[in-house]
Amino acid sequence: MKIGVVMGGISSEREVSLNSGREITNYLDKNKYEVKPIVIDKKSDAFEKTRDIDFAFIALHGKFGEDGVIQSVFETMDIPYSGCGPLTSSICMDKDISKKIFESTGINTAKWICINSTDEIDYRYLDDMGYPVVVKPNCGGSSVATSIVKEKKYVEDAVKLALDYDNEIIIEKYIKGDEVTCCMLDGKVLPLISIRPKSDFFDYTSKYADGGSDEIIVKLEKSLQDKIEKICLKCWKVLKCTGYVRVDMIVKDNIPYVLELNTLPGLTKNSLFPKSANAVNMSFTELLDKIIKYSLKNKQ
Repeated sequence: MKIGVVMGGISSEREVSLNSGREITNYLDKNKYEVKPIVIDKKSDAFEKTRDIDFAFIALHGKFGEDGVIQSVFETMDIPYSGCGPLTSSICMDKDISKKIFESTGINTAKWICINSTDEIDYRYLDDMGYPVVVKPNCGGSSVATSIVKEKKYVEDAVKLALDYDNEIIIEKYIKGDEVTCCMLDGKVLPLISIRPKSDFFDYTSKYADGGSDEIIVKLEKSLQDKIEKICLKCWKVLKCTGYVRVDMIVKDNIPYVLELNTLPGLTKNSLFPKSANAVNMSFTELLDKIIKYSLKNKQ
């Protein structure tokens, strides 16, 4: 099978994508697959550079990667690909829509508003919600242009920064608790990871720099562990996930709050998914093999 590892892209997360793509290319089983690195520099490359592959391993992040668009391209070209389908990818990328689904199905998530300009900032609502708040692009990732704002006077600047990366902005109640991530493979929960960033929150540097955070495999107290796993399985089902996803959440006072679902989790040496898989003695090469296997199963 000729596997095209699709990386690069046009979003603010291009460098992260290239790192993921290189790692995937290095660790795919060369005895089993013919591996072709494919760097996307412009949208038309998705058509022009992938015509001869049998399977697209998507290592793109951000827009034209996780938002369902590249998935729709491969659907049109009849090329099977890794991860979730176009609709699930699009919904999970849009934090406002996914949070509305969480709320409507009884999944805890932090209070929020979604705005398109500084004129739409509802300071009365923010006062009621209470500070600090988190300001971030609605369809962004990797914590790019994400700010924790502790006072009203800094909200507008944080919104302006985020507007450089997206035309919709989320302002969300900041929940101070323990950050936990749950990696899911074919609808099954892998070992949980507790994230302890060395900065104020799990920002870009914490995620991608060596030593930026402590990421520890944890087995929580049984009732909390069961609660988190149940929520993750519900997220998987409600959002109709396939292949693999990562569920990010904050736990405060034994209550998990879902932040978002990541439908194309990073796959670099510092990434969470390989660490979680390794905790059940699954090598990186084996993990990639299973992602291909389960993705193919769901694309038939």
